[in-house]
Amino acid sequence: MKLGLSTYSFPWAFGVPILGYSPRMSLSDLLHFAHEHKVERVQVGDNCPLHHMTLANLEHLTQLVGHLGIQIEVGTRRLSIENLENYLAFAHIFRSSFLRVVIDDLNYCPDPDQIRAIILKMLPAFKAAGVVLAIENHDRFPARVLRNIIEQTDPEWVGICLDTANSLGANEGIQTVLETLAPYTVNLHLKDIRIQRWPHLMGFRVEGCPAGQGVLNCPEIIAELKKYPRCESLTLELWSSPQHTEAETLQNEHNGVLESLDYLKTIL
Repeated sequence: MKLGLSTYSFPWAFGVPILGYSPRMSLSDLLHFAHEHKVERVQVGDNCPLHHMTLANLEHLTQLVGHLGIQIEVGTRRLSIENLENYLAFAHIFRSSFLRVVIDDLNYCPDPDQIRAIILKMLPAFKAAGVVLAIENHDRFPARVLRNIIEQTDPEWVGICLDTANSLGANEGIQTVLETLAPYTVNLHLKDIRIQRWPHLMGFRVEGCPAGQGVLNCPEIIAELKKYPRCESLTLELWSSPQHTEAETLQNEHNGVLESLDYLKTIL
Protein backbone atom coordinates (compact mmCIF):
# COMPACT_ATOMS: atom_id res chain seq x y z
CA MET A 1 0.00 0.00 0.00
CA LYS A 2 1.66 3.20 -1.25
CA LEU A 3 1.38 6.48 0.66
CA GLY A 4 -0.18 9.30 -1.30
CA LEU A 5 -1.17 12.94 -1.08
CA SER A 6 -4.19 14.59 -2.66
CA THR A 7 -5.50 17.97 -3.62
CA TYR A 8 -7.79 17.26 -0.65
CA SER A 9 -4.76 17.03 1.62
CA PHE A 10 -4.68 20.81 1.15
CA PRO A 11 -8.33 21.77 0.57
CA TRP A 12 -7.93 25.31 1.93
CA ALA A 13 -4.83 25.91 -0.18
CA PHE A 14 -6.58 24.64 -3.32
CA GLY A 15 -9.41 27.07 -2.66
CA VAL A 16 -12.78 27.19 -0.92
CA PRO A 17 -14.59 29.85 -2.98
CA ILE A 18 -17.79 29.76 -0.92
CA LEU A 19 -15.76 31.05 2.05
CA GLY A 20 -13.65 33.47 0.05
CA TYR A 21 -10.50 31.32 -0.16
CA SER A 22 -8.86 31.60 -3.58
CA PRO A 23 -6.40 28.91 -4.74
CA ARG A 24 -2.95 29.37 -3.21
CA MET A 25 -1.51 26.04 -4.35
CA SER A 26 -1.26 24.55 -7.81
CA LEU A 27 -1.01 20.92 -8.84
CA SER A 28 2.62 21.53 -9.77
CA ASP A 29 3.23 22.85 -6.24
CA LEU A 30 1.67 19.70 -4.77
CA LEU A 31 3.80 17.44 -6.98
CA HIS A 32 6.97 19.21 -5.84
CA PHE A 33 5.81 18.99 -2.21
CA ALA A 34 5.19 15.25 -2.59
CA HIS A 35 8.60 14.72 -4.15
CA GLU A 36 10.28 16.73 -1.38
CA HIS A 37 8.63 14.55 1.26
CA LYS A 38 9.24 11.25 -0.55
CA VAL A 39 5.58 10.55 -1.33
CA GLU A 40 5.15 8.50 -4.50
CA ARG A 41 1.50 9.14 -5.38
CA VAL A 42 -0.67 12.22 -5.85
CA GLN A 43 -4.42 12.04 -6.34
CA VAL A 44 -6.12 14.84 -8.27
CA GLY A 45 -9.58 15.51 -6.88
CA ASP A 46 -12.54 17.50 -8.13
CA ASN A 47 -11.25 20.62 -6.34
CA CYS A 48 -8.58 20.73 -9.09
CA PRO A 49 -10.55 19.59 -12.16
CA LEU A 50 -8.34 18.30 -14.95
CA HIS A 51 -10.90 19.18 -17.61
CA HIS A 52 -10.40 22.88 -16.82
CA MET A 53 -6.69 22.69 -17.70
CA THR A 54 -5.22 23.72 -21.03
CA LEU A 55 -3.42 21.24 -23.25
CA ALA A 56 -0.16 23.03 -22.45
CA ASN A 57 -0.77 22.61 -18.71
CA LEU A 58 -1.51 18.90 -19.15
CA GLU A 59 1.64 18.40 -21.19
CA HIS A 60 3.67 20.19 -18.54
CA LEU A 61 2.17 17.97 -15.83
CA THR A 62 2.91 14.74 -17.70
CA GLN A 63 6.52 15.84 -18.10
CA LEU A 64 6.74 16.89 -14.45
CA VAL A 65 5.39 13.61 -13.03
CA GLY A 66 7.84 11.72 -15.21
CA HIS A 67 10.73 13.87 -14.00
CA LEU A 68 9.73 13.59 -10.33
CA GLY A 69 8.82 9.89 -10.48
CA ILE A 70 5.30 10.38 -9.09
CA GLN A 71 2.22 8.38 -10.01
CA ILE A 72 -0.92 10.43 -10.63
CA GLU A 73 -4.26 9.00 -9.50
CA VAL A 74 -7.15 10.61 -11.37
CA GLY A 75 -10.34 11.63 -9.60
CA THR A 76 -13.57 13.40 -10.45
CA ARG A 77 -17.12 14.11 -9.31
CA ARG A 78 -20.33 13.21 -11.19
CA LEU A 79 -20.95 9.62 -12.24
CA SER A 80 -22.40 10.23 -15.68
CA ILE A 81 -21.53 8.67 -19.01
CA GLU A 82 -20.14 11.91 -20.44
CA ASN A 83 -17.94 12.63 -17.43
CA LEU A 84 -16.67 9.05 -17.15
CA GLU A 85 -15.72 9.05 -20.83
CA ASN A 86 -13.93 12.35 -20.34
CA TYR A 87 -11.98 11.21 -17.29
CA LEU A 88 -11.08 7.82 -18.71
CA ALA A 89 -9.04 9.82 -21.20
CA PHE A 90 -7.24 11.57 -18.33
CA ALA A 91 -6.64 8.22 -16.62
CA HIS A 92 -5.00 7.06 -19.86
CA ILE A 93 -2.86 10.20 -20.12
CA PHE A 94 -1.55 9.81 -16.56
CA ARG A 95 -1.53 5.99 -16.53
CA SER A 96 -3.83 5.91 -13.53
CA SER A 97 -4.89 2.34 -12.71
CA PHE A 98 -8.19 3.50 -11.23
CA LEU A 99 -10.58 6.42 -11.59
CA ARG A 100 -11.95 7.67 -8.28
CA VAL A 101 -15.48 9.02 -8.64
CA VAL A 102 -17.86 10.75 -6.26
CA ILE A 103 -21.32 9.86 -7.58
CA ASP A 104 -23.19 13.07 -6.85
CA ASP A 105 -22.73 16.59 -8.13
CA LEU A 106 -24.64 19.84 -7.86
CA ASN A 107 -28.28 19.03 -8.74
CA TYR A 108 -27.21 15.54 -9.81
CA CYS A 109 -28.14 12.64 -7.53
CA PRO A 110 -28.81 9.43 -9.51
CA ASP A 111 -30.55 6.53 -7.79
CA PRO A 112 -29.01 3.04 -7.53
CA ASP A 113 -30.78 1.76 -10.67
CA GLN A 114 -29.49 4.71 -12.69
CA ILE A 115 -25.99 4.21 -11.29
CA ARG A 116 -25.98 0.52 -12.22
CA ALA A 117 -27.18 1.33 -15.76
CA ILE A 118 -24.42 3.91 -16.26
CA ILE A 119 -21.74 1.57 -14.95
CA LEU A 120 -22.89 -1.34 -17.10
CA LYS A 121 -22.85 0.86 -20.19
CA MET A 122 -19.33 2.09 -19.39
CA LEU A 123 -17.81 -1.23 -18.31
CA PRO A 124 -16.49 -2.21 -21.77
CA ALA A 125 -14.60 1.10 -21.97
CA PHE A 126 -13.09 0.64 -18.50
CA LYS A 127 -12.03 -2.91 -19.31
CA ALA A 128 -10.50 -1.85 -22.61
CA ALA A 129 -8.58 0.92 -20.86
CA GLY A 130 -7.47 -1.35 -18.00
CA VAL A 131 -8.87 1.11 -15.47
CA VAL A 132 -10.91 0.24 -12.38
CA LEU A 133 -13.87 2.46 -11.46
CA ALA A 134 -13.39 3.36 -7.77
CA ILE A 135 -16.61 4.72 -6.26
CA GLU A 136 -16.17 6.81 -3.14
CA ASN A 137 -18.48 6.34 -0.16
CA HIS A 138 -19.72 9.89 0.05
CA ASP A 139 -22.54 10.68 2.49
CA ARG A 140 -25.71 9.64 0.69
CA PHE A 141 -25.56 5.86 0.26
CA PRO A 142 -25.06 3.32 3.05
CA ALA A 143 -22.17 0.94 2.51
CA ARG A 144 -24.46 -2.01 1.72
CA VAL A 145 -26.02 -0.08 -1.19
CA LEU A 146 -22.56 0.56 -2.66
CA ARG A 147 -21.63 -3.09 -2.14
CA ASN A 148 -24.77 -4.19 -3.97
CA ILE A 149 -23.98 -1.88 -6.90
CA ILE A 150 -20.50 -3.41 -7.18
CA GLU A 151 -21.73 -7.00 -6.95
CA GLN A 152 -24.48 -6.37 -9.51
CA THR A 153 -22.07 -4.85 -12.05
CA ASP A 154 -18.52 -6.29 -12.05
CA PRO A 155 -16.43 -6.54 -8.83
CA GLU A 156 -13.29 -7.02 -10.90
CA TRP A 157 -13.59 -3.62 -12.59
CA VAL A 158 -15.73 -1.72 -10.08
CA GLY A 159 -14.38 -1.09 -6.61
CA ILE A 160 -14.40 1.35 -3.71
CA CYS A 161 -12.45 4.41 -2.73
CA LEU A 162 -12.98 4.00 1.01
CA ASP A 163 -13.15 7.24 2.94
CA THR A 164 -12.83 6.92 6.70
CA ALA A 165 -15.14 9.84 7.57
CA ASN A 166 -17.68 10.44 4.79
CA SER A 167 -20.13 7.73 5.81
CA LEU A 168 -20.92 9.57 9.02
CA GLY A 169 -23.29 11.45 6.72
CA ALA A 170 -25.13 8.15 6.11
CA ASN A 171 -25.18 7.38 9.86
CA GLU A 172 -22.44 4.75 9.60
CA GLY A 173 -19.10 4.49 11.39
CA ILE A 174 -15.81 3.21 10.04
CA GLN A 175 -16.29 -0.31 11.43
CA THR A 176 -19.48 -0.83 9.44
CA VAL A 177 -17.88 0.63 6.33
CA LEU A 178 -14.82 -1.61 6.66
CA GLU A 179 -16.84 -4.77 7.30
CA THR A 180 -18.95 -4.09 4.22
CA LEU A 181 -16.51 -2.57 1.72
CA ALA A 182 -12.95 -3.62 2.62
CA PRO A 183 -12.85 -6.53 0.12
CA TYR A 184 -13.65 -4.12 -2.73
CA THR A 185 -11.35 -1.26 -1.72
CA VAL A 186 -8.73 -0.14 -4.24
CA ASN A 187 -7.85 3.16 -2.54
CA LEU A 188 -8.10 4.38 1.06
CA HIS A 189 -8.83 8.01 1.91
CA LEU A 190 -7.47 8.30 5.43
CA LYS A 191 -9.12 11.27 7.09
CA ASP A 192 -8.85 11.37 10.87
CA ILE A 193 -11.49 13.15 12.95
CA ARG A 194 -12.31 14.23 16.48
CA ILE A 195 -15.84 13.93 17.87
CA GLN A 196 -16.60 16.10 20.88
CA ARG A 197 -19.73 17.29 22.65
CA TRP A 198 -20.57 20.94 22.39
CA PRO A 199 -20.16 22.79 25.71
CA HIS A 200 -23.96 22.86 26.12
CA LEU A 201 -23.88 18.99 25.84
CA MET A 202 -26.65 18.95 23.24
CA GLY A 203 -25.05 17.44 20.17
CA PHE A 204 -21.58 16.67 18.88
CA ARG A 205 -18.97 18.56 16.91
CA VAL A 206 -17.10 16.55 14.26
CA GLU A 207 -13.93 18.09 12.92
CA GLY A 208 -10.80 16.90 11.21
CA CYS A 209 -7.34 16.56 12.72
CA PRO A 210 -3.91 15.26 11.72
CA ALA A 211 -3.72 11.52 11.18
CA GLY A 212 -3.21 9.60 14.41
CA GLN A 213 -4.59 12.38 16.61
CA GLY A 214 -8.29 11.55 16.38
CA VAL A 215 -10.70 8.69 16.97
CA LEU A 216 -9.49 6.47 14.13
CA ASN A 217 -7.42 3.41 14.87
CA CYS A 218 -5.26 3.89 11.80
CA PRO A 219 -3.07 0.78 12.22
CA GLU A 220 -6.19 -1.37 12.59
CA ILE A 221 -7.78 0.08 9.45
CA ILE A 222 -4.62 -0.51 7.43
CA ALA A 223 -4.25 -4.05 8.77
CA GLU A 224 -7.84 -4.85 7.81
CA LEU A 225 -7.36 -3.63 4.25
CA LYS A 226 -4.09 -5.54 3.91
CA LYS A 227 -6.06 -8.77 4.31
CA TYR A 228 -7.23 -8.20 0.74
CA PRO A 229 -5.03 -7.79 -2.35
CA ARG A 230 -6.75 -4.80 -3.96
CA CYS A 231 -5.92 -1.65 -1.99
CA GLU A 232 -3.13 0.07 -3.90
CA SER A 233 -2.70 3.26 -1.95
CA LEU A 234 -3.43 5.23 1.18
CA THR A 235 -4.28 8.83 0.32
CA LEU A 236 -4.06 11.40 3.10
CA GLU A 237 -6.99 13.76 3.25
CA LEU A 238 -7.31 16.48 5.85
CA TRP A 239 -10.20 18.40 7.31
CA SER A 240 -8.91 21.33 9.33
CA SER A 241 -10.98 24.07 10.87
CA PRO A 242 -10.54 27.67 9.66
CA GLN A 243 -8.47 29.91 11.89
CA HIS A 244 -8.72 33.65 12.59
CA THR A 245 -6.93 34.67 9.39
CA GLU A 246 -6.37 33.06 6.00
CA ALA A 247 -2.63 32.90 6.65
CA GLU A 248 -3.22 31.05 9.94
CA THR A 249 -5.66 28.64 8.26
CA LEU A 250 -3.15 27.79 5.52
CA GLN A 251 -0.29 27.37 7.99
CA ASN A 252 -2.41 25.16 10.24
CA GLU A 253 -3.31 22.98 7.26
CA HIS A 254 0.33 22.76 6.17
CA ASN A 255 1.41 21.75 9.67
CA GLY A 256 -1.35 19.12 9.81
CA VAL A 257 -0.14 17.53 6.58
CA LEU A 258 3.44 17.35 7.85
CA GLU A 259 2.35 15.82 11.17
CA SER A 260 0.15 13.33 9.35
CA LEU A 261 2.91 12.25 6.97
CA ASP A 262 5.35 11.74 9.83
CA TYR A 263 2.81 9.53 11.59
CA LEU A 264 1.70 7.53 8.55
CA LYS A 265 5.27 6.77 7.54
CA THR A 266 5.82 5.11 10.91
CA ILE A 267 2.82 2.76 10.52
CA LEU A 268 3.21 1.95 6.83
